Amino acid sequence: MPTIFLSPSTQEYNQYVTGAGSEEYFMNLLADAMEPLLLSNGIQFTRNDPRGTVSDSIRQSNAGSYDFHLALHSNASGPGSEGRSRGIVAFYYPGSANSQRAAELFAAALREIYPLPNQVTTRSTTTLAEVKRTKAPAVLLEIGYHDNAADAQWIAEHIELIAQTLVQALTEYFGLPYVYPGPSQPGLAVTDSGGPVALRAYPSAQGQVITQIPNGTTVTVFGQYQGWYVVLYGESIGYANAAFIQL
Repeated sequence: MPTIFLSPSTQEYNQYVTGAGSEEYFMNLLADAMEPLLLSNGIQFTRNDPRGTVSDSIRQSNAGSYDFHLALHSNASGPGSEGRSRGIVAFYYPGSANSQRAAELFAAALREIYPLPNQVTTRSTTTLAEVKRTKAPAVLLEIGYHDNAADAQWIAEHIELIAQTLVQALTEYFGLPYVYPGPSQPGLAVTDSGGPVALRAYPSAQGQVITQIPNGTTVTVFGQYQGWYVVLYGESIGYANAAFIQL
């Protein structure tokens, strides 16, 4: 199953014009809201350290083996135009087809929920470090302008919706079905034969087997899709046939 590095802003000095918090505060709220959605869709993640810097986040990401790097930010207008800009930009690295494809998926999804869809764009960059210097394909999202009152309010009032939209785009990127989360709960792997239960990378009998869950083992269930549960067993997350998982 895919694993991503989730990198919300560490820029606590960028205050929202509404006075409700900082860029770091709201982007970490967004990452918090994404976590249960990622788990319910079989996407594992590591988060950056909010006490660190951009360079720290890049080092942490590059120290692991991640399938994707997602940086979450909000934007600010240039000098002399403070508060007058609105919009969302998905930045990608021009040398990476996967980076560009992901940016386009994020932008398409965000156009469905942002009040000014024609101002949701993608843009290539060779200067933003979190896009240029990460080993994994990366996208840096500038989600609205925190010096614009309307954008700042929209972000604050739509954290859950934005989180769901981003995770839906990630499932499309990874070729997974979107699973609406339920409350996580314990389950028991049980087969009539006493054999193990296959944990698969896709909800299908033809899905690649990640590992085998021994009969009688307790697992954590995050969501359900067409007769399959999204299951955490040890450090592995994937899909198990619901017929073999007792809740």
